[in-house]
Amino acid sequence: MNKEKFLDPNLKNKSKTVEDKIQLFDHQGISLPLPTEIEISESGTCNRSCSFCPRSAADFVDKKDFISNSLHEKLCIELKELNYRGTIRYSGFVEPMLDKNIYNLIKMVRSYLPKSNIEMVTNGDPLNLKRLKKLFENGLNKILISSYDGKEESQKLEDLCISANLNEKQYIVRHRYYSEEQDFGITLSNRSGLMTNAEFKIDALKEPLKKPCYIPSYTFFLDYQGDVLMCPHDWGKKVILGDLNKEKLLDIWFSKRFMGIRTMLNKSNRNFKPCNVCDVEGTFMGEKNSKYFN
Repeated sequence: MNKEKFLDPNLKNKSKTVEDKIQLFDHQGISLPLPTEIEISESGTCNRSCSFCPRSAADFVDKKDFISNSLHEKLCIELKELNYRGTIRYSGFVEPMLDKNIYNLIKMVRSYLPKSNIEMVTNGDPLNLKRLKKLFENGLNKILISSYDGKEESQKLEDLCISANLNEKQYIVRHRYYSEEQDFGITLSNRSGLMTNAEFKIDALKEPLKKPCYIPSYTFFLDYQGDVLMCPHDWGKKVILGDLNKEKLLDIWFSKRFMGIRTMLNKSNRNFKPCNVCDVEGTFMGEKNSKYFN
Protein backbone atom coordinates (compact mmCIF):
# COMPACT_ATOMS: atom_id res chain seq x y z
CA MET A 1 0.00 0.00 0.00
CA ASN A 2 1.42 3.39 -1.00
CA LYS A 3 1.97 5.83 1.84
CA GLU A 4 0.00 9.05 1.83
CA LYS A 5 1.87 12.01 0.38
CA PHE A 6 2.72 15.00 2.55
CA LEU A 7 0.59 18.02 1.64
CA ASP A 8 1.73 21.55 2.37
CA PRO A 9 -0.77 23.05 4.87
CA ASN A 10 -0.47 26.36 2.99
CA LEU A 11 -2.22 24.82 -0.05
CA LYS A 12 -5.66 25.48 1.42
CA ASN A 13 -4.94 29.18 1.95
CA LYS A 14 -3.30 29.48 -1.45
CA SER A 15 -6.30 27.85 -3.11
CA LYS A 16 -8.63 30.44 -1.62
CA THR A 17 -6.30 33.26 -2.74
CA VAL A 18 -6.30 31.94 -6.31
CA GLU A 19 -10.10 31.83 -6.41
CA ASP A 20 -10.58 35.21 -4.73
CA LYS A 21 -8.26 36.95 -7.19
CA ILE A 22 -9.93 35.88 -10.43
CA GLN A 23 -9.98 38.86 -12.77
CA LEU A 24 -12.00 38.46 -15.97
CA PHE A 25 -11.01 39.87 -19.36
CA ASP A 26 -13.13 40.17 -22.49
CA HIS A 27 -11.29 38.02 -25.04
CA GLN A 28 -13.04 37.95 -28.40
CA GLY A 29 -16.42 38.46 -26.76
CA ILE A 30 -15.90 35.83 -24.06
CA SER A 31 -15.10 36.56 -20.39
CA LEU A 32 -11.96 34.61 -19.51
CA PRO A 33 -9.70 34.87 -16.46
CA LEU A 34 -6.34 36.58 -16.48
CA PRO A 35 -3.62 34.63 -14.67
CA THR A 36 -4.30 34.93 -10.96
CA GLU A 37 -0.65 34.13 -10.22
CA ILE A 38 2.39 35.40 -12.09
CA GLU A 39 5.46 33.51 -10.98
CA ILE A 40 8.84 35.03 -11.81
CA SER A 41 11.91 32.80 -11.76
CA GLU A 42 14.19 35.83 -11.95
CA SER A 43 17.58 34.17 -12.19
CA GLY A 44 19.31 30.92 -13.02
CA THR A 45 21.00 30.37 -9.66
CA CYS A 46 20.48 28.99 -6.17
CA ASN A 47 22.89 28.51 -3.26
CA ARG A 48 21.52 25.05 -2.44
CA SER A 49 21.13 21.74 -4.24
CA CYS A 50 18.61 19.86 -2.11
CA SER A 51 18.30 16.11 -2.66
CA PHE A 52 14.62 16.42 -3.64
CA CYS A 53 15.37 19.13 -6.23
CA PRO A 54 16.55 18.69 -9.85
CA ARG A 55 19.53 20.88 -8.91
CA SER A 56 21.02 17.89 -7.07
CA ALA A 57 21.54 16.10 -10.38
CA ALA A 58 25.16 16.08 -11.54
CA ASP A 59 24.26 17.50 -14.94
CA PHE A 60 22.13 20.43 -13.70
CA VAL A 61 23.66 23.73 -14.83
CA ASP A 62 23.60 26.69 -12.44
CA LYS A 63 23.60 30.05 -14.24
CA LYS A 64 24.35 33.28 -12.40
CA ASP A 65 22.23 35.36 -14.77
CA PHE A 66 19.38 37.62 -13.70
CA ILE A 67 16.27 39.16 -15.21
CA SER A 68 16.82 42.55 -16.82
CA ASN A 69 15.08 45.69 -15.59
CA SER A 70 13.73 46.28 -19.09
CA LEU A 71 12.02 42.88 -19.31
CA HIS A 72 10.66 43.18 -15.77
CA GLU A 73 9.34 46.69 -16.47
CA LYS A 74 7.71 45.52 -19.71
CA LEU A 75 5.78 42.95 -17.67
CA CYS A 76 4.75 45.61 -15.13
CA ILE A 77 3.60 48.06 -17.82
CA GLU A 78 1.43 45.45 -19.53
CA LEU A 79 -0.09 44.40 -16.22
CA LYS A 80 -0.78 48.02 -15.29
CA GLU A 81 -2.80 48.39 -18.49
CA LEU A 82 -4.96 45.53 -17.20
CA ASN A 83 -5.26 47.07 -13.71
CA TYR A 84 -3.84 43.78 -12.49
CA ARG A 85 -4.74 42.83 -8.90
CA GLY A 86 -3.45 39.26 -8.69
CA THR A 87 -0.33 37.76 -7.14
CA ILE A 88 3.23 38.38 -8.30
CA ARG A 89 5.53 35.76 -6.78
CA TYR A 90 9.33 35.62 -6.95
CA SER A 91 10.06 31.91 -6.80
CA GLY A 92 10.53 29.22 -9.43
CA PHE A 93 13.79 27.36 -9.90
CA VAL A 94 15.95 29.81 -7.94
CA GLU A 95 16.81 31.63 -4.71
CA PRO A 96 15.47 35.19 -5.24
CA MET A 97 17.55 36.71 -2.44
CA LEU A 98 20.75 36.06 -4.41
CA ASP A 99 19.64 38.84 -6.76
CA LYS A 100 20.93 42.14 -5.35
CA ASN A 101 18.35 43.89 -7.54
CA ILE A 102 15.39 42.11 -5.91
CA TYR A 103 14.43 45.16 -3.81
CA ASN A 104 14.19 47.33 -6.93
CA LEU A 105 12.11 44.68 -8.70
CA ILE A 106 9.63 44.56 -5.81
CA LYS A 107 9.52 48.36 -5.66
CA MET A 108 8.82 48.47 -9.40
CA VAL A 109 5.87 46.11 -9.09
CA ARG A 110 4.46 48.05 -6.17
CA SER A 111 4.80 51.33 -8.11
CA TYR A 112 3.06 50.01 -11.23
CA LEU A 113 0.60 47.66 -9.51
CA PRO A 114 -0.50 49.11 -6.17
CA LYS A 115 -3.37 46.61 -5.80
CA SER A 116 -1.30 43.49 -6.47
CA ASN A 117 -0.19 40.93 -3.90
CA ILE A 118 3.61 40.53 -3.95
CA GLU A 119 5.15 37.37 -2.48
CA MET A 120 8.55 35.71 -2.31
CA VAL A 121 9.66 32.14 -1.67
CA THR A 122 13.16 31.88 -0.15
CA ASN A 123 15.30 29.33 1.68
CA GLY A 124 16.11 32.05 4.22
CA ASP A 125 19.88 31.60 4.00
CA PRO A 126 20.65 35.17 2.81
CA LEU A 127 18.14 36.78 5.18
CA ASN A 128 19.00 39.06 8.07
CA LEU A 129 16.94 41.70 9.88
CA LYS A 130 18.03 44.58 7.64
CA ARG A 131 17.29 42.70 4.42
CA LEU A 132 13.97 41.38 5.67
CA LYS A 133 12.78 44.86 6.64
CA LYS A 134 13.98 46.26 3.31
CA LEU A 135 11.87 43.73 1.38
CA PHE A 136 8.69 44.92 3.08
CA GLU A 137 9.70 48.59 2.92
CA ASN A 138 9.82 48.20 -0.86
CA GLY A 139 6.37 46.66 -1.08
CA LEU A 140 6.47 42.92 -0.33
CA ASN A 141 3.22 41.55 1.12
CA LYS A 142 4.29 38.08 2.19
CA ILE A 143 7.43 35.98 2.51
CA LEU A 144 7.39 32.18 2.51
CA ILE A 145 10.59 30.83 4.08
CA SER A 146 11.57 27.21 3.54
CA SER A 147 13.64 26.02 6.49
CA TYR A 148 15.80 23.01 5.60
CA ASP A 149 18.18 22.63 8.54
CA GLY A 150 16.07 21.68 11.55
CA LYS A 151 13.88 22.99 14.37
CA GLU A 152 16.52 25.32 15.77
CA GLU A 153 17.00 27.05 12.42
CA SER A 154 13.23 27.29 11.94
CA GLN A 155 12.86 28.98 15.32
CA LYS A 156 15.58 31.49 14.43
CA LEU A 157 13.69 32.36 11.25
CA GLU A 158 10.45 32.73 13.22
CA ASP A 159 12.21 35.03 15.69
CA LEU A 160 13.68 37.03 12.81
CA CYS A 161 10.22 37.68 11.38
CA ILE A 162 8.90 38.70 14.79
CA SER A 163 11.89 41.04 15.27
CA ALA A 164 10.97 42.66 11.93
CA ASN A 165 7.49 43.33 13.36
CA LEU A 166 5.80 41.15 10.75
CA ASN A 167 2.30 39.91 11.52
CA GLU A 168 1.14 36.32 10.99
CA LYS A 169 -0.29 37.15 7.54
CA GLN A 170 3.05 38.46 6.29
CA TYR A 171 5.21 35.37 6.73
CA ILE A 172 5.22 31.58 6.86
CA VAL A 173 8.19 29.49 7.97
CA ARG A 174 7.80 26.14 6.25
CA HIS A 175 9.45 23.15 7.91
CA ARG A 176 11.34 21.35 5.13
CA TYR A 177 13.73 19.32 7.29
CA TYR A 178 11.62 16.23 7.92
CA SER A 179 12.79 12.72 7.06
CA GLU A 180 12.53 11.04 3.69
CA GLU A 181 9.64 8.98 5.12
CA GLN A 182 7.80 12.28 5.74
CA ASP A 183 8.58 13.55 2.21
CA PHE A 184 11.01 16.11 3.73
CA GLY A 185 7.96 18.23 4.67
CA ILE A 186 7.32 19.00 1.01
CA THR A 187 4.54 18.16 -1.41
CA LEU A 188 6.93 16.13 -3.54
CA SER A 189 6.70 15.69 -7.29
CA ASN A 190 8.93 14.33 -10.04
CA ARG A 191 9.22 17.85 -11.54
CA SER A 192 7.68 16.67 -14.81
CA GLY A 193 10.09 13.76 -15.02
CA LEU A 194 13.30 15.64 -14.21
CA MET A 195 14.02 13.87 -10.89
CA THR A 196 15.37 10.67 -12.41
CA ASN A 197 19.00 11.81 -11.95
CA ALA A 198 18.50 13.72 -8.70
CA GLU A 199 20.00 12.64 -5.39
CA PHE A 200 16.51 11.65 -4.20
CA LYS A 201 15.27 9.90 -7.31
CA ILE A 202 11.61 10.02 -8.32
CA ASP A 203 10.86 8.09 -11.47
CA ALA A 204 9.11 9.57 -14.47
CA LEU A 205 5.71 8.02 -15.03
CA LYS A 206 5.48 5.24 -17.61
CA GLU A 207 1.79 5.98 -18.21
CA PRO A 208 0.23 9.46 -17.96
CA LEU A 209 -2.12 10.23 -15.10
CA LYS A 210 -5.76 10.24 -16.09
CA LYS A 211 -6.48 13.35 -14.05
CA PRO A 212 -7.07 17.00 -14.93
CA CYS A 213 -4.50 19.69 -14.18
CA TYR A 214 -5.60 23.28 -13.60
CA ILE A 215 -2.17 24.90 -13.23
CA PRO A 216 -2.02 26.47 -16.74
CA SER A 217 -5.48 27.93 -16.15
CA TYR A 218 -4.29 30.23 -13.36
CA THR A 219 -0.46 30.49 -13.58
CA PHE A 220 1.73 32.56 -15.88
CA PHE A 221 5.33 31.43 -15.36
CA LEU A 222 8.15 33.69 -16.56
CA ASP A 223 11.85 32.91 -16.35
CA TYR A 224 14.74 35.37 -16.31
CA GLN A 225 15.39 34.98 -20.04
CA GLY A 226 11.85 35.95 -20.98
CA ASP A 227 10.61 32.43 -21.70
CA VAL A 228 7.03 31.76 -20.66
CA LEU A 229 6.59 28.16 -19.51
CA MET A 230 3.42 26.16 -19.30
CA CYS A 231 3.94 25.31 -15.67
CA PRO A 232 6.33 25.87 -12.70
CA HIS A 233 6.93 22.10 -12.57
CA ASP A 234 8.45 22.05 -16.07
CA TRP A 235 12.06 22.33 -14.90
CA GLY A 236 13.27 20.94 -18.21
CA LYS A 237 11.56 23.76 -20.13
CA LYS A 238 9.95 21.24 -22.48
CA VAL A 239 7.08 23.59 -23.36
CA ILE A 240 7.94 27.23 -24.03
CA LEU A 241 4.78 29.10 -24.96
CA GLY A 242 6.30 32.46 -25.81
CA ASP A 243 9.04 35.03 -25.34
CA LEU A 244 7.93 38.07 -23.35
CA ASN A 245 10.84 40.04 -24.78
CA LYS A 246 9.13 39.93 -28.19
CA GLU A 247 5.45 39.19 -27.43
CA LYS A 248 2.73 40.60 -25.21
CA LEU A 249 1.54 38.81 -22.11
CA LEU A 250 -2.07 38.71 -23.36
CA ASP A 251 -1.06 37.31 -26.74
CA ILE A 252 0.82 34.48 -25.02
CA TRP A 253 -1.84 33.85 -22.37
CA PHE A 254 -4.63 33.56 -24.95
CA SER A 255 -2.52 31.94 -27.67
CA LYS A 256 -3.90 28.97 -29.57
CA ARG A 257 -1.26 26.68 -28.09
CA PHE A 258 -1.84 27.77 -24.49
CA MET A 259 -5.61 27.41 -24.94
CA GLY A 260 -5.17 23.97 -26.49
CA ILE A 261 -3.05 22.78 -23.57
CA ARG A 262 -5.69 23.95 -21.11
CA THR A 263 -8.40 22.13 -23.05
CA MET A 264 -6.46 18.86 -22.99
CA LEU A 265 -5.49 19.09 -19.32
CA ASN A 266 -8.97 20.12 -18.20
CA LYS A 267 -10.23 16.95 -19.93
CA SER A 268 -7.65 14.76 -18.11
CA ASN A 269 -5.62 14.35 -21.31
CA ARG A 270 -1.92 14.37 -20.40
CA ASN A 271 -0.73 12.58 -23.52
CA PHE A 272 1.97 15.10 -24.45
CA LYS A 273 5.43 15.98 -23.15
CA PRO A 274 6.24 16.61 -20.36
CA CYS A 275 2.77 16.09 -18.86
CA ASN A 276 2.79 12.42 -19.88
CA VAL A 277 5.57 11.68 -17.35
CA CYS A 278 4.50 14.18 -14.65
CA ASP A 279 3.01 13.03 -11.32
CA VAL A 280 1.73 16.43 -10.10
CA GLU A 281 -1.84 16.27 -8.84
CA GLY A 282 -2.72 19.64 -10.38
CA THR A 283 -6.20 20.00 -8.87
CA PHE A 284 -5.47 21.52 -5.47
CA MET A 285 -6.51 24.94 -6.81
CA GLY A 286 -7.68 26.63 -9.97
CA GLU A 287 -10.82 24.61 -10.70
CA LYS A 288 -12.94 27.74 -10.99
CA ASN A 289 -10.41 29.27 -13.41
CA SER A 290 -10.44 26.14 -15.56
CA LYS A 291 -14.25 26.16 -15.78
CA TYR A 292 -14.15 29.58 -17.44
CA PHE A 293 -11.82 28.19 -20.12
CA ASN A 294 -14.04 25.16 -20.60
